[in-house]
Amino acid sequence: MADQTHVLFVEDDDVIREATQLALERDGFAVTAMPDGLSGLEAFRTNRPDIALLDVMVPGLDGVSLCRRIRDESTVPVIMLSARADSIDVVLGLEAGADDYVTKPFDGAVLVARIRAVLRRFGHASGGDRSDEAPSEVAGGVLNFGDLEIDTEGMEVRRAGQPVALTPTEMRLLLEFSSAPGTVLSRDKLLERVWDYGWGGDTRVVDVHVQRLRTKIGQDRIETVRGFGYKLKA
Repeated sequence: MADQTHVLFVEDDDVIREATQLALERDGFAVTAMPDGLSGLEAFRTNRPDIALLDVMVPGLDGVSLCRRIRDESTVPVIMLSARADSIDVVLGLEAGADDYVTKPFDGAVLVARIRAVLRRFGHASGGDRSDEAPSEVAGGVLNFGDLEIDTEGMEVRRAGQPVALTPTEMRLLLEFSSAPGTVLSRDKLLERVWDYGWGGDTRVVDVHVQRLRTKIGQDRIETVRGFGYKLKA
């Protein structure tokens, strides 16, 4: 297991849990599968997985609450699993700190592709093995935007001299904005560059992460350009 990417999978449906675990293991992942949120939280704290897959509706401690507890302790990537694409639970999961979500029922190949896309963003290999490859190619240096300071080499952010804690997804999003300050970036472009989507994705993922980023670096720092996207104020 030490040489494999370790997945924590929390799902209360026995059939889905067992079938998905087998599919992930066939693709080279090590999987710890749990049937409820409380056992999932214990497994997370014991095993420290590389990524967590959390079903929204699990007993004991629901997936959104579990995501929030994990995010309080770690920046490990989290993918939520939801039975309805239009569910408010999707937004709640993203607001709780999830990096992406997949709608059930899902195709195993699609789930694996989404997992690998998230792992690439977090510096892991696209398969089941770990990698120390940098998450993105960013020109080194310190960028300043008003009271906001971005160290692109140290991957650190400060606001008015105080450190700002960002998740890796939030950091990549900020780096995309800071690489082209004043330039409008569409939601589709951000999905492609930050979330590594080679296909159409749900723009709510972008909107929620932009709002989370705003709360950390300043509500006025990222401007909404209605009908087009977002831009970082130079």
